[in-house]
Amino acid sequence: MAEPKWKYPVCKKDDALVDEYTEKKIKVADPYRCLEDPDGKETIAFVEAQNAISRPYLDAIPERKTFHARMTELYNYQKYTTPFKRGSRYFYFYNSGLQNQNVMLVQDSLEGAARTFIDPNTWSEDGTVALGGYSFSEDGEWFAYQKSESGSDWKTIQIMNVSSGELLPEVLKMVKFSSIAWTHDHRGFFYQRYPEVTERSDGTETKQVKFHKCYYHKLSTDQAKDVLCCEFNDEPDWILGTEVSDCGNYVILYISRGAEPKNLLYFYDLRNLPNKEITGKLDWTTIVNEFDASYDMVCNEGTVLTLKTNYGAPNYRVMNVDLNKPEREHWTVVIPESEKDVLDWVACVNQNKLVVCYLQDVKNILKLFDLNGAFVMDIPLDVGCVGGYSGRRKDTEIFYKFESFLSPGIIFRMDLTKEPYHPVVFREIIVIGFDSSQFTTEQVFYLSKDGTKIPMFIVKRKGISLDGSHPTLLYGYGGFDVSITPYFSCSRVIFLQHLHGIFAIANIRGGGEYGQKWHESGIKEKKQNVFDDFQHATDYLISQKYTCPDKLVIQGGSNGGLLVCACANQRPDLYKCVISQVGVLDMLRFNKFTIGHAWMTDYGNPDTSPDFDWLYKYSPLHNIPDLTAKEQYPSTLLLTADHDDRVVPLHSLKFIATLQEKLGHKQCQVNPLMARIEQKAGHGAGKPTSKIIDEIADVYAFIAANLNIQWSQ
Repeated sequence: MAEPKWKYPVCKKDDALVDEYTEKKIKVADPYRCLEDPDGKETIAFVEAQNAISRPYLDAIPERKTFHARMTELYNYQKYTTPFKRGSRYFYFYNSGLQNQNVMLVQDSLEGAARTFIDPNTWSEDGTVALGGYSFSEDGEWFAYQKSESGSDWKTIQIMNVSSGELLPEVLKMVKFSSIAWTHDHRGFFYQRYPEVTERSDGTETKQVKFHKCYYHKLSTDQAKDVLCCEFNDEPDWILGTEVSDCGNYVILYISRGAEPKNLLYFYDLRNLPNKEITGKLDWTTIVNEFDASYDMVCNEGTVLTLKTNYGAPNYRVMNVDLNKPEREHWTVVIPESEKDVLDWVACVNQNKLVVCYLQDVKNILKLFDLNGAFVMDIPLDVGCVGGYSGRRKDTEIFYKFESFLSPGIIFRMDLTKEPYHPVVFREIIVIGFDSSQFTTEQVFYLSKDGTKIPMFIVKRKGISLDGSHPTLLYGYGGFDVSITPYFSCSRVIFLQHLHGIFAIANIRGGGEYGQKWHESGIKEKKQNVFDDFQHATDYLISQKYTCPDKLVIQGGSNGGLLVCACANQRPDLYKCVISQVGVLDMLRFNKFTIGHAWMTDYGNPDTSPDFDWLYKYSPLHNIPDLTAKEQYPSTLLLTADHDDRVVPLHSLKFIATLQEKLGHKQCQVNPLMARIEQKAGHGAGKPTSKIIDEIADVYAFIAANLNIQWSQ
């Protein structure tokens, strides 16, 4: 008998390690539990052994070097975000092309010369220290910002004087999932952090994080003197957030218990502070005390709070709540729910106007209303998405950025002091070497297994014949109320240009594309709908002759990594290639690491019945198929990173160990089964440009090699 094509690493197994689940005492083996320890010698050796296979393989693919060079060339264009005003100054982010991190620039006026305000590229030689969330004081004179190292969710907060550039000495630590909300006296801000721990907290640990707390920090004081304003010791999984109202009188407290779009809502009147000082826990007043819907403050007029909510409105609406009588029966509708379009976000501008962004068949539309809900105008927008917005209540202008699959961005400015209102092009972003007129985007609707109509975007070169021969990349996510709207990607442009590919996004259930009902029809016991939707997208692309199974690659990240691996398990015959990035793959233990417990709102609790039953049925780690001698698993590349403390690397490590053990030794399995484990990187946020280009080159080289496609000029 011939030897198998690949010799994969052998990891230490413990076949005696068996867990029992539910009252039925169902036994499930977990032989690669050792890979859950990031510091274990087995894990370290296994990671090195995996990279020792994947790195030479990827480097030897001819298209990798070409793709890397072309990606470096195409990505080297000037990138801008929408300007925003704080105090008397304007700020925006800029990248000259290949800088590892975007630089924040400042202007004294829109016509004034821009100068560097803060440059994260100076924080590390390799660009792995990034700027996270940030907030300016109400007068624009203080800047509090979060820093992240190696892509970790852990942050530190530092404070800078805007005029002088002077840094205050204090550094706030143990910060994760935090807002920064300044009091209007400019003396300090509310933020959130976790309790101090004795163990390491650098993003490589896997321990659960519990007991999120809200603190107030006063400028120029040590963090040890920060005032605890709110904690819930009986609710270790709750996550807190704060926001200060437009008038500065109220601090709003948001409380979520997972990743679902539902929250509690409380407020405190800062005018009631004794001696105008925050000295201890605040006496919060309840607005909403049930996890029944999403509630987000838009603005306030005195005691009347304007909220965006899906309470009683799955597609969201705008409502007013009087803090003097916050009971539901007193709430009033400002902008009613649309029957079809999903209200995405709302912003108050120019004192009495509301900019409202809707999602209409997965494409953004913009409208302007007054504060009483009267329609003012449609704001022009081409077919695509709003990739950026700025404009607050005190501002008399708005900026918004249009983006699409074929447009990197056009920034518009609209002056609200002069009627009729008319947006003008403020800045257009140009990618040199890309002619968008050669390509076209279409949106199709196909039927899923249960007859539900699913939208899908397809981007391709104009004039190609649909003969089933085209390399096609199908991307999906399908979870956590996330909508995948049309956005620009240089790597996909290269796939279209030089690999003659077709790119498709299936807007499957579980996302937020059609509101709350769309999301809820793809979670928990209905999660199989998500996989069915994606597989039927594949069936559509094949039946309509866009492609064939031998030319089809599926790609997804995080929850999308779960998606593509579950689909590869269920229908390995449909796909030639699978790219899973930082995927959630062990559905029986995901809730035991870092912030994984928050995902139970989408997935369910594997430690209880009946949740275990549906999770065990599709969990990628536990459902790798037994293939016959004439079958093989798709070519698979798993990507993860050592500092990913969102979806910890153990998911990918345990899956690739099991996949290689179960199928890798078979003579018929000639398709490679590989893992790429990045160093000094996390879940994705803050990743430097150099690492982005390296990763993209690896991914598309793997695709080219396994779909047997050659580079074309």
